[in-house]
Amino acid sequence: MFSFDPYSPAVDADPFPYYKHLREEAPCFWSPEAQMWVLTRYNDIVTALNDWETYSSASGNLMTELPGRAGATLGSSDPPKHDRMRALIQHAFMKRNLLALEEPIRAIAQQVFGQLKGVKQFDFKEASSQFTVKVLMAALGLPMGEEAIVDEKTVRDNAVLMVQSDARTRAKGPEHIAAYNWMQEYASKVIEMRKAEPRNDLISNFALAEIDGDRLDDREVLLTTTTLIMAGVESMGGFMMMFAYNLATFDDARKTVVASPELLPDAIEESLRFNTSAQRFRRRLMKDVTIHGQTMKEGDFVCLAYGSGNRDERQYPNPDVYDISRKPRGHLGFGGGVHACLGTAIARLAVKIAFDEFHKVVPEYHRVADQLPWMPSSTFRSPLVLELAV
Repeated sequence: MFSFDPYSPAVDADPFPYYKHLREEAPCFWSPEAQMWVLTRYNDIVTALNDWETYSSASGNLMTELPGRAGATLGSSDPPKHDRMRALIQHAFMKRNLLALEEPIRAIAQQVFGQLKGVKQFDFKEASSQFTVKVLMAALGLPMGEEAIVDEKTVRDNAVLMVQSDARTRAKGPEHIAAYNWMQEYASKVIEMRKAEPRNDLISNFALAEIDGDRLDDREVLLTTTTLIMAGVESMGGFMMMFAYNLATFDDARKTVVASPELLPDAIEESLRFNTSAQRFRRRLMKDVTIHGQTMKEGDFVCLAYGSGNRDERQYPNPDVYDISRKPRGHLGFGGGVHACLGTAIARLAVKIAFDEFHKVVPEYHRVADQLPWMPSSTFRSPLVLELAV
C-alpha cells in the first residue's frame, strides 16, 4: 500500500518519485502519517493559493507549526489582517533601497568565497551559511562586528533548528522550541536597539512603518522580525544549497553559466522550479471541498506540495530535466497568491551576486558524494552537507 510521510528521511532524500505517483494516481491524497490531505498537481495548488477564504493560513502555514506563531505573522494570517500587515511590511521593504544593498552584498560575497581560492575540496554549506547570515544581518539591521550581541554562527544555528522537526514524534522537539524562544529574545533586544537609534535597515523600518496612522504593534514587529530571520536564513541558505547542488550535478549547466554569467538569473529560476528548498506548506479548510473524487472536510489540514507542482507534467514539459533555458513562468519556488514571498528581490539579487563571485574563484567543481544527508524538515529541503571538489 502506498504511503506518503512528509516526515520520512526517504522523502527528505528524494520526494520526486512520491510526488509523481501522487500526481498520477492520487492527486488528492490523505496522509495518515501527517494527518492531512496532500495536493500535488500544479493547478490544484495554485487554486488553493488564490483562495484564502477556503484554504486558510490562520492556523499556521508551516507543516509543523511553532507555538504562538499561527495567526500572528504575515505567512500565517488571512485578509484583512494579512493585507494590513503586508502593506506595512511592504512599506518597510520599499524604504530599504535594493540598489544600495548590491555593493555590500558583493563585498560580502568576495570576502566569503575568496577564502576558497586554492582549496581543493570544501563543504559549500559552510560558505553559503556565512554568506547568508552576513547578508541577512546587513539587510535586517542585526548588530554585527563590535556591536554584535552574539556571533553569526549562533544566529544561523538557531534559525536552522527552528524549521526542523523530529522525524520520530512528527512534532517540534524541545531543542526546536528552545531555538524559537532564543530567537524571540534575541530579536527583542535588537528591536529595542533600533527603536532607540533607528537606521536604514528593515528592523528600524518595521518598528517605524506607518500608513494613515496605523503601525505594527510590538508583537507584530517581534514576530515579523523572528520569522524573517528564520525564513531568510533557511530559505535563502537552502535556495543557495539547492542551486549549488544542481550546478554540481549538471555539468553542462554549470559550464554554461560560468562562461556566460548573464544567464545566472535564468539558471536561478529553473533551480527554483526544479529543486525548490520550499517544498511543502499547509492550509486549513474553512469549508468542505470535493476534488478528484475525494471530499476534504471543513477543519482538515491540507499540504500544498510546491515541489510537486513545479514538476507537474501538465504545467512544464519534461519537468524532470534541469534546463536553464526554460524560463519557467509561474513556478512555486517563492509560493504564490496573497502569500507570495516579500523577500524575493533581495534573495534573487543576493544569490546571483554570490554565484557570480563564487564562479570567479571556483569555476569548476563537482559533488564528492552521490548520497547526501538531508535536513529533517517537513517543510524545507536542503542538504546538511554539500562536499564539492575542484
